[in-house]
Amino acid sequence: MLDIIKDEPGIGVGVLASEFDVSRIAVMKHLTVLETAGLIVSEVDGRTRKLYFNVVPIQMIHDRWTTEYSAYWAGQMTRIKYLAESKAELENQNTKKRG
Repeated sequence: MLDIIKDEPGIGVGVLASEFDVSRIAVMKHLTVLETAGLIVSEVDGRTRKLYFNVVPIQMIHDRWTTEYSAYWAGQMTRIKYLAESKAELENQNTKKRG
């Protein structure tokens, strides 16, 4: 549902419901959960309820998780880089001693 709403901003509930092989009531219940979670925003336009995707909560979760793990993995990559450089330096020194 989120993909459809994201790809078609302002899609009506009826049009969205027609995309699924479940009752309109089931779609409405799911939309209520999504709206309560802040993932969609709806507005009434006459008899139509238009739906819009709200990227903010997902972006906040993404930022919270990736910031923490990005720092960890950046540290790991730096450690590997230094180990590889140290090993290469030792090999260069050993090659010069033999040569």
